Amino acid sequence: MEGYDSALLELAYDAKRFVLYMRSIIEIAPLQVYYSGLLFAPRSSLVRVGYLKNIPWVTMEPQVAGVWSSLIQTLEGHTSFVKSAVFSPDGTLVASASNDKTVRLWNTPIGKQCGVLEGHTNRVNSAVFSIDGKLIASASQDKTVRLWDISAGKQCRVLQGHTDEVNSAVFSPDGKLIASASQDKTVRLWDISAGKQYRVLEGHAHDVKSAVFSPDGKLVASASWDKTVRLWNTSTGKQCGVLEGHTNLVNSAVFSPDGKLVASASKDKTVRLWDASTGEQCGVLEGHTGWVYSAVFSPNGKLVASASNDETVRLWDTSIGKQCRVLEGHTHLVASAVFSLDGRLVASASLDNTVRLWDTSTAKPCGVLEGHTDLVHPAVFSPDGKLVASASFDNTVRLWDTSTGEQCGVLKGHTHRVNSALFSPNEKLVASASNDKTIRLWNTSIGKQCGVLEGHTNRVNSAVFSPNGKFVVSASDDNTVRLWDTSTGKECGVLEGHTWYVKSAAFSPDGKLVASASLDKTVRLWDTSTGKQCGLLEGHTSHVNSVVFSPNGKLVASTSLDKTVRLWDTSTGKQCGVLEGHTWDVNSAVFSPDGELVASSSSNQTVRLWDTTKKTTIEITETPDRIKIMKFSNDGMHLHTGHGVLQLKSSLHSGGNRELAPPLTHSLYVTNEWITCNMKKLLWLPVDYRLSCSTVNDTANLLVIGSDSGRVTFISFDFTALPAAYLEPSVSATAGKSFLGLVGY
Repeated sequence: MEGYDSALLELAYDAKRFVLYMRSIIEIAPLQVYYSGLLFAPRSSLVRVGYLKNIPWVTMEPQVAGVWSSLIQTLEGHTSFVKSAVFSPDGTLVASASNDKTVRLWNTPIGKQCGVLEGHTNRVNSAVFSIDGKLIASASQDKTVRLWDISAGKQCRVLQGHTDEVNSAVFSPDGKLIASASQDKTVRLWDISAGKQYRVLEGHAHDVKSAVFSPDGKLVASASWDKTVRLWNTSTGKQCGVLEGHTNLVNSAVFSPDGKLVASASKDKTVRLWDASTGEQCGVLEGHTGWVYSAVFSPNGKLVASASNDETVRLWDTSIGKQCRVLEGHTHLVASAVFSLDGRLVASASLDNTVRLWDTSTAKPCGVLEGHTDLVHPAVFSPDGKLVASASFDNTVRLWDTSTGEQCGVLKGHTHRVNSALFSPNEKLVASASNDKTIRLWNTSIGKQCGVLEGHTNRVNSAVFSPNGKFVVSASDDNTVRLWDTSTGKECGVLEGHTWYVKSAAFSPDGKLVASASLDKTVRLWDTSTGKQCGLLEGHTSHVNSVVFSPNGKLVASTSLDKTVRLWDTSTGKQCGVLEGHTWDVNSAVFSPDGELVASSSSNQTVRLWDTTKKTTIEITETPDRIKIMKFSNDGMHLHTGHGVLQLKSSLHSGGNRELAPPLTHSLYVTNEWITCNMKKLLWLPVDYRLSCSTVNDTANLLVIGSDSGRVTFISFDFTALPAAYLEPSVSATAGKSFLGLVGY
């Protein structure tokens, strides 16, 4: 019986974790539990083991974690960065403050949003509950502190007086006062009942980032960018201590529950512990690899949780001053962390727009797949589709076997983030460009470095192979383009002339020319045999983002922040067309196989198709996401992007006339949250699997997604096994118009 109870409890715990993990999609598309929920749950999840059967239209399942991690839930709803999150005194609510100008309330047992407090006219930096849990005080860039009645969800006071942005606000232990910290270099005390300013605490020489009362309310500690923490007597308003030791800006300070210690968090990457009675430093907590934004004691004072721009929350044992846990999962800097009243949970707020809840007691490993440890961008297929190369901010390139989704090579050598990776035409080499100022060549068959191309004096933005694979051209922030011999690794030309960063370069189809795009507003043409400039293409009125040759090499198309695509005659260097119509900067352009069409993508999530002869727009397609990588299908009827295939209305010219492009039988496309078929929602992506980049092999119906967390996910599909409605081509690829689905609804 005892064993039965234990098994039942384990199942109940697993079911609870499963429901919390999937809560946000359960409310929108509950049947996704049987697809996304089971596919992305950890391998050891009892719910997954018991209920995941064969999903006929998924032929390669994503690799997932082995066990549930410390992360319990992700609260989504804010539309911009989340600056802080805090538990209510009874632990049943979380309040989060955001750059979207709102404070949001969340029910912690189920993770559901239960209130939106609107009224601030600029970003909200912090929110805090009163001791009795009836009020919230929020601090904003609009120079005010606002009080909110939680039961009514209404604003009940506006505290005005600061002359600059208010960074934080906190209630006194007796609930009678509020202390607010501001960029006007002051801390102000407010009488809540009267709604009036009570004291102004002056002395800091720079912005004050936070202020907090001691447990008995007799002191206030303030943290400032003047590198100090200052202690103040609340009854007199006089300074009674200066805590010095940090070597950089101090972001926050907090008292321990017994009032004997102060913990401060700093840009110097440390948390420091101070004796509140003497002002002496009594501990330095080191381990973060980036700025520390906040530190907070657990209710029993035994732990400190610190939040950092290294994307982690760290737990520290205050008795020995040692790190005892690293909570990883956020994909952007973590602005704050706070314990629940019982100390069992930590809530963290991040610039990835999420609040995450963590279990501090579990000792289970998070079971994250081995792979990249930082943002992945980009990921590219080899020409034969058998390999994928992914480049990451973790300084590595990784090779993946597309038939299994398994990692088959880790290419280590770069000492800074990798900006691009590309296969050679014969698939034997990969060239990677990095912020470490080098290009590295890698042998794909053995996964070893076979060349380091050194010479650039600033970061390298891109590297591409010549059509015959014998050369590499690289573009750099040192204002140069360089040519390299891939067989020797030697530099064979420095193409100088640009007066600002060079963002991209491309070979002509015959390899005789290179075109380069620069922030100096120009495109330059170079003769690869001599290394001499043979054309200066001027006309853009802002930075040039990309450049591409037409298939016959007679034209170059360039895209720019000036919202235009420009066409240039390579033989004369003269502008022969300005394609105008985009309302935002243009990221990339590509020619159709016959050179008669150009497709261009813009940051406002549109793709335009242009007639290169008439210089007119043929069609405009709205896309769910911003497109950066594009290529026409061989027949010119469809547009392949990093997110998937876009259906074009017009095919190639035939006898001078455009024809209606035949509809696709299926079209795989991935947005931030959904994998779609024919623009109909198919499979929901949990937060940890959402894309920083993606690439699609349409022949194999294989999708590869790189994530901010460093995860690379492979999923392949058999569309013949889908319900018939999915195989009906969508009327358009417009987001929101044909974004309807059946599976999970």
